[in-house]
Amino acid sequence: MHKTLILSCLCLLAACSSKPESKSPKVISFRVEPLDPIDNPYQKDMAKDSLLRETSLRVGQTTVAIRYYSPKLPEGKPLWGGVVPYEEVWGTQMPHAPAINFERSMKINGQWIAAGTYGIFVIPSPKKWTVLLNHHWKNSNKLYDETAEVLRFSLVPQVLSDTVWRLTFQCKPQGPSMAKVVFMWENVQLAFPIEEAE
Repeated sequence: MHKTLILSCLCLLAACSSKPESKSPKVISFRVEPLDPIDNPYQKDMAKDSLLRETSLRVGQTTVAIRYYSPKLPEGKPLWGGVVPYEEVWGTQMPHAPAINFERSMKINGQWIAAGTYGIFVIPSPKKWTVLLNHHWKNSNKLYDETAEVLRFSLVPQVLSDTVWRLTFQCKPQGPSMAKVVFMWENVQLAFPIEEAE
């Protein structure tokens, strides 16, 4: 009796262990720091280099995190339409584009997108900007691969009255399962909604 029971338990364990493991979404591991080296984007700072920064927010059942390089505003030169040309793909020209990741399917500006990590690129223009999300987040704008593009949508930029001295991303809560991603630099601000898709 005991031998039969032990044998049955062993068979059950073997059957459980043979089940295929569920694959986790392809996301990178961000170690989001609670402290930002730049507390106030409207205030000049003494750092010379482009700073690696992170921002994150809990949105529903997942954490939306953005990691990006934050260059300083070039002085004495126009930024938009000058240092950053209009009508061209731009992703900060750092080692990689700003990267956003989340472990559950989301809706960005009303469009469904699978869990994962994506590069955020933009095409600036005087009146309307295009936002691009791309699988190849490690690429710069010089290596932009349109075949790996996931989302594309247009936004009207808001003109800020105060100058933002470093490129800055923020995640702002808009409810328990919705947030707003905000991009700011110089006198331009873009914002788009992100929410749970499930």
